[in-house]
Amino acid sequence: MSTTSTARNLVNGEWSDTGSVHESIDPSTGEVVGTYVSAGRAEAQAAIDAARSTFDTTGWSRDPSLRSRALYELADRLAERVPAIARMLARENGKLLAQTTWELLTSVEWLRYSAASALVHIAGRAAEPTPGAYYHSVPEAAGVAGIIAPWNSPVILLVRALGPAIGAGCTTVAKMPGQTALTNALFAEAVAATSSLPAGVVNILTEAGNEVAPMLVASPDIDVLSYTGSTHVGRAIAATAAPTLKRLGLELGGKTPLIVFDDADLDSVVPTLVMSSILMNGEFCCTGSRVLAQRDIADELRTRLAAALAGVKVGPALDPTSQMGPLIDKASVARVDRIVEEAADYAKIIVRGGPVTGPGLAGGAFFRPALIEVDRIDVPVVQQEVFGPVQTFEVFDDETDAIQRANATEFGLAASVFTLDDLRARRVGRALRFGGIWFNTWGSMSEHFEQGGMKQSGYGTLCGPTAMSEFQHLKTYGSMAPHPA
Repeated sequence: MSTTSTARNLVNGEWSDTGSVHESIDPSTGEVVGTYVSAGRAEAQAAIDAARSTFDTTGWSRDPSLRSRALYELADRLAERVPAIARMLARENGKLLAQTTWELLTSVEWLRYSAASALVHIAGRAAEPTPGAYYHSVPEAAGVAGIIAPWNSPVILLVRALGPAIGAGCTTVAKMPGQTALTNALFAEAVAATSSLPAGVVNILTEAGNEVAPMLVASPDIDVLSYTGSTHVGRAIAATAAPTLKRLGLELGGKTPLIVFDDADLDSVVPTLVMSSILMNGEFCCTGSRVLAQRDIADELRTRLAAALAGVKVGPALDPTSQMGPLIDKASVARVDRIVEEAADYAKIIVRGGPVTGPGLAGGAFFRPALIEVDRIDVPVVQQEVFGPVQTFEVFDDETDAIQRANATEFGLAASVFTLDDLRARRVGRALRFGGIWFNTWGSMSEHFEQGGMKQSGYGTLCGPTAMSEFQHLKTYGSMAPHPA
């Protein structure tokens, strides 16, 4: 962005205005927010070359103190811009301002965690496994890291990979989404203002089309790639990256089950279930899309949940009275509405929800939450990620039934268990095949603990003490003392 009204890309420490110009649209109004330069193949190659040269010809990867200082400084530069970036993100992707503000504040803290980690994850180990045989191992940066971030939480899901990558000693090329182009440029301004970051360490590209991302995946100069997005695209990335054997970190789709046992406190459960559906407008890989209710409390829970979802106030992202903002665009509204309409053929529609066309909101991409009761688990609305505020309601009889239902999709990102019996919670949690399990809550995340999925929700972890190792190789040295004569 810098000194021009058109948002630009950051390559090798310089602003780049080459590429095609596109408009950024506010999904709350359908109005143009601003314009941006979309990167293409030439800009992608320039960014890859810059990152490669900086990694190969400077001491960046061997100076953890510099990397720690740079991350702390980047966190400070980002903190100074929290209000402006949060407001722009709310305008561009439709999340409520309170939610985008949380995203930015949390991103600052996650950068600081990586800054501290950069000084810790530099030591390997040493041992003499047999007399006179001495070995030691040292973690080293993997090289150039490509990062592909999604539009639903572009800052924090970039930072979640960028922080560990920088801390590990990598240089980076980040591909960010066109839907949040002006937000991306404001984040790039924080990068450009970080004086302790050498040119070429962080390159930020915004793309409207599909040229940059495939280049990052296929390039032999990208040593490790971190992608957050759909399972469909994740599979394609794995196939395309195979010839280069680059390391991949893939956090993919989800279908989060919320298991409510008959002893759960419904006064606290119902608001949590509602929030799990409408937070980030339902466009979240951990959206609570499946409610599993034990039979004895199913009728009460169904009634209370339906009333709460029907009462959600949908409105503009910047309106402080809104409880849920718009979807990312009207095409998504049509897609989600079609899913609900088709579900009527095999399920019971409890709360129809649907597009909002009333006065003041017709220009936006608004969709009211839906609740659908299903008996079968082999139906599309249960098996496929909706990426919108649509919940299914399923009834189970006992623990075994709940576990079988919860596990009966290809996804394994996150799940919740609601019960006052701590032993049951842990017993059920142990049997669930998901990377993250929440007890009597939903959506709680910390930079101190790993995030990642099982099954078709991907592989690799981000956050926590092991995140940096995703961007490092372990090199082992050995020597043998001469035997005495």
